[in-house]
Amino acid sequence: MIKSANPAERVIMRRPPRPMQESIFVHGMWQHMLWVGLLMAGLTLLTQAWAYRSGHAHWQTMVFTVLTLTQLVHVMAIRSEKESLFSIGLFSNRPMALAILVTFLLQMATIYVPALHPIFKTEALDIEELAVCLAISAVVLLAVEIEKLLVRREWIYRTG
Repeated sequence: MIKSANPAERVIMRRPPRPMQESIFVHGMWQHMLWVGLLMAGLTLLTQAWAYRSGHAHWQTMVFTVLTLTQLVHVMAIRSEKESLFSIGLFSNRPMALAILVTFLLQMATIYVPALHPIFKTEALDIEELAVCLAISAVVLLAVEIEKLLVRREWIYRTG
């Protein structure tokens, strides 16, 4: 039997249960959704502005790639509300890791398989352009990991 859920966090039994009528937007969730959404939008617009102004002919493909990769990075980063992705382990949820890998490979196919270019309106990126997309997308992981560090130290999203 394949499990697709993350293993329970180590401290799960030390937390009191959440009230049934409690909204999912408490405990900093709405703040997280807002700032990460704005961060992803900002990074995407920054990619577009930089690539377009610096004369990269593939700026639209770069924007599409940053949008996709920031989502994948965010999914990996939010597997725990407080624990670092690196302490949980990148492959502790193998079905999720496989889904992320397949999605990444599909994104690369939309960029590098010529038959898919007219369908997705993409063009092949050179190694520099792909590296820029990967680096920009990694900002989301870094930012969410910093947020979780602050949450663990109770510097933000204090409750009660």
